[in-house]
Amino acid sequence: MENAQKPARLLIVDDHPPLARQVEQLLRGEFDVVGTLTSGAALDTAVAELHPELIVMDITLPGASGIELARRLTARGCPARIVFLTVHADADYARESMTAGGLGYVIKPRLGSDLAPALRAAREGRSFVSPCPELVGLQGPGSST
Repeated sequence: MENAQKPARLLIVDDHPPLARQVEQLLRGEFDVVGTLTSGAALDTAVAELHPELIVMDITLPGASGIELARRLTARGCPARIVFLTVHADADYARESMTAGGLGYVIKPRLGSDLAPALRAAREGRSFVSPCPELVGLQGPGSST
């Protein structure tokens, strides 16, 4: 396994602790979960201290939305790649998320099938959008779906 890629450092931002635990269990082994936040209040500090390569972020968070947090991280030059994990199967939210700096858009009902592939794609600089009728047309060129 000496040629295997080192697990990417992953930060989870979701205000629902049971879901964050589920995400961590699902990704354990392939990704190195370095932290979990329930809001964006400590996101800047966590990014500076934990140096995640990938961030899984909910859109609906207390305080600032995940989209606003992604905009701020992107504007500050944060190198971490963002994959949104959300209940919103909505093309407008997906477009806004990608414009804010997200590379992935996974809807929570497809967590088990889509999150790991979305993170792999993001790590490689490719986009990923959960395949579902509401998001048709967003899986454009370069998307792994």
